[in-house]
Amino acid sequence: MKNNILIVDDLHPAFMEQASAKGYTFDYHPTMDLAGATAAIGNYDGLAIRSKFQVDKAFIDAAPGLRFICRAGAGMDNIDEAYALSKGIQLINAPEGNRDAVGEHAIGMLLSLMNNFNRGDQQIRQGSWQREANRGFELKGRTVGIIGYGFMGSAFARKLAGFEVNIIAYDKYKTGFSDSYAREVSMEEIVKQSDVLSLHVPLTAETNGLVDDEYLFHFRKPIFFLNLARGKVVKTQAVLNAIKQGKILGAGLDVLEIEKFPALGEQAWYDELRQSGQVLLSPHVGGWTFESYRKISEVLAAKLPAVI
Repeated sequence: MKNNILIVDDLHPAFMEQASAKGYTFDYHPTMDLAGATAAIGNYDGLAIRSKFQVDKAFIDAAPGLRFICRAGAGMDNIDEAYALSKGIQLINAPEGNRDAVGEHAIGMLLSLMNNFNRGDQQIRQGSWQREANRGFELKGRTVGIIGYGFMGSAFARKLAGFEVNIIAYDKYKTGFSDSYAREVSMEEIVKQSDVLSLHVPLTAETNGLVDDEYLFHFRKPIFFLNLARGKVVKTQAVLNAIKQGKILGAGLDVLEIEKFPALGEQAWYDELRQSGQVLLSPHVGGWTFESYRKISEVLAAKLPAVI
């Protein structure tokens, strides 16, 4: 099955259409589980997946002819990248496809936190009209710190441009990236200056648990905090502790260390999280819009190598 792709997740038809135009064939099995995919993958050149399961060493070993893996999204943390690359497998992702969705979602979360949208809405529905208790903060003139200035971080900075804020950014893996939207600074400057902190980093051994009690302790000013990256980058209990200490004024969390029920509900910090009026939650949909659904598939297809 030369140049045949096994698709095990829901992709927009644009991927299949453009892949076919490039000379690829495919089998579309969006409900296929890990066991089924492991049994079948030996017959394919390519795999297309979102986040359904881990593409680990065992899975890769079951696919001696695998030439490429398409990840429909930005993060590659559900793929053993090092092992795949050691086997000569090309890895393709599509951060260009959902960067605008992430940037807009981050703006929405931030404005909601700073202006108490959710709390005010709930109070009115319960028959309570509290103007002073819901007095908000303005973004203008504040310093927004961005950690990770790749596709997502830079998209967030562009979305913020009209709010007349000072945007600073730190990225451990690149330098010289200052542009008209953000100024490159050290992590020390992020900690000293930020009124808002937003994370846009991949999940790696280095970023796993990055935001903990020790990290948050060093911030000079109370902050609004956003995580639209990966849940395991942040220790949820540390965020709750910082809220109680007044170091975090509000937290917007699109991702959590543990996602989906029932596992989420079993976490020691879950009850405190759900009861906190200073936390805004969404179910890992920051990059998942009707538009990004198509754009991700188009970007993936465009990156497929030409069939010779």
